[in-house]
Amino acid sequence: MTAVGRDRVAKRPPVIGSVAPLFEARTTMGERALADYRGRWLVFFSHPADFTPVCTSEFVSFSKAFDRFQALDCELLGLSVDSLFSHLAWKRSIAERFGVEVPFPIAEDPSMAIAAAYGMLQDDAPDSSTVRGTFVIDPTGVVRAMSWYPMSTGRSVEEILRLVEALQTADADVVSTPEGWRPGDPVIDASPIDAAAIATFSPSETAPDWYYRLRSI
Repeated sequence: MTAVGRDRVAKRPPVIGSVAPLFEARTTMGERALADYRGRWLVFFSHPADFTPVCTSEFVSFSKAFDRFQALDCELLGLSVDSLFSHLAWKRSIAERFGVEVPFPIAEDPSMAIAAAYGMLQDDAPDSSTVRGTFVIDPTGVVRAMSWYPMSTGRSVEEILRLVEALQTADADVVSTPEGWRPGDPVIDASPIDAAAIATFSPSETAPDWYYRLRSI
């Protein structure tokens, strides 16, 4: 496994709008590099450890939703500091005990360099378990969203799917998405910045005021 060295990674974990740190790693599906995903969306997520119940529930759900991510032109890539051999054994256990094949790669990170670069493992962490970090990276390699969950709490795969589609919709139509937005729901138009447009605005059921204007797409 190779990864960007600690002396070459960003001095702080990536933030929304920053370029995701590059890396290369061995995975359950061969060598993978972040650069391999340019041109497609990527959900890159860490889990604390293999053979743990919450992580298993997440991987089962991610696997069942894999085709839905693919339909959004979005790849999945998991990571923990466990070895490739542990990943392969856990993947086999999930197939045998849960009847689910994991169709996306799981990267190893025994040196913890990738986890450190992404802030998945703090310098003062009591052990090598990575938090449940999730990064949505766009086709240009920019971090567009991220979330953090503790070891005890599983993520919502449905919410991650919703998030990816909301980001794609906002990009495609230059709009925003309101609370709880789902595909097919109205979106929010950009607020006018012209005083004349604001002065002549007329409220309606879908546009209560000039700064809040819903429309269908």
